[in-house]
Amino acid sequence: MSDSSPSKPRLLRELMARGTVVLPGAFNALTAMQIERAGFDALYVSGAGLAAARGLPDIGLLSMAEMVADAGAIARAVAIPALADSDTGYGPPLSVMRTVEAFEQAGLAGVHLEDQESPKKCGHLPDKRLVSVAEMAQKIGAAVEARRDRDFLVVARTDARAVEGLDGAVKRARAYVDAGADAIFPEALESAEALAEEGVTVPLVANMTEFGKTPYLTVKQFEALGYRLVLFPVTALRVAAKAIEAMLEELRSLGTQQQSLDKMQTRQELYELLRYAEYEKRDADIEKRYGR
Repeated sequence: MSDSSPSKPRLLRELMARGTVVLPGAFNALTAMQIERAGFDALYVSGAGLAAARGLPDIGLLSMAEMVADAGAIARAVAIPALADSDTGYGPPLSVMRTVEAFEQAGLAGVHLEDQESPKKCGHLPDKRLVSVAEMAQKIGAAVEARRDRDFLVVARTDARAVEGLDGAVKRARAYVDAGADAIFPEALESAEALAEEGVTVPLVANMTEFGKTPYLTVKQFEALGYRLVLFPVTALRVAAKAIEAMLEELRSLGTQQQSLDKMQTRQELYELLRYAEYEKRDADIEKRYGR
C-alpha cells in the first residue's frame, strides 16, 4: 500500500460499511495469497486452522506468540485486511491488552475474543464453559483501550447459544456492545430464525464452518439477516487436506505422481503466485545499484 492508502483496519471498516464481506480462512501465507488473487477483499485467520496446520486440535494449545507469528506472516503476505482469532485473549484483561497490541503490531486489521473459559473448545463442540458477563466485558474494555488505531476491529464472540440459550446469547451480546465491542460474533447458532433474532446495534459476524451447528446459508442470506462479516474459517484447509490425501493414496498405489498432474498448479502458475519474476527483477536491480 502507498502512504496515502487507508490502513488495513480502516479498509476493513470501509468494506463493512459498503456491504457484507466474505472472509475465507487462510492457514498459511500461500493460502492468503490465493485468496487475494481470487478477488476476495479480506480474509480470516482461524485459530482452528493454524492449530491444524501445526498438527494440533482446536483446544487452545497454541500460545499467543505462536498465533501472532503465524497470523502476522499471513497478514504481511497480502494487501487485503485480515481478521484474526485470538481465542480468549490468553488470560485476564492485562493479557488481553498485550494480545491486542501484538496482533495490531503484526499487521492484522482486527481480532475476535470469545467468552469461553480456558482451556477453550471448538465452538461447535458440546460442554463448553463460559466466563461471567462481567469478566468478558472487562476483557472487551481492555481490548478497546489497548488498540492504538481506533479503526482496529474488536469483535466479541459469544458461545452462549449452546450453554445459556438464545436469550443468554442476546443478553451477552448487548453487554459486550456496551463494553465497547465493534461487532458481535454469535457462535454455533442453529437456525436462520435464530440468526435473524440476534438484534444488536453493531455489525454481526457469521461463522459458516462446515459440519457444525449452523445451517448452510448463502452470503446473500446472511446479508439479508444483517450480517456484515461471513467467515469460512477452515474451508480451504479441509479441501486441501482431502486433495492431499487422495494424491498420497494414488502415489502409494501407483508409484508415480503422473495421475495427479492435472490437479496440480504448474511450476509457472506457482511462480506467478509467488511473484518469482518480481523478486528476480528486484535482485537484479540491487546488484546493478550496489554490486555484489
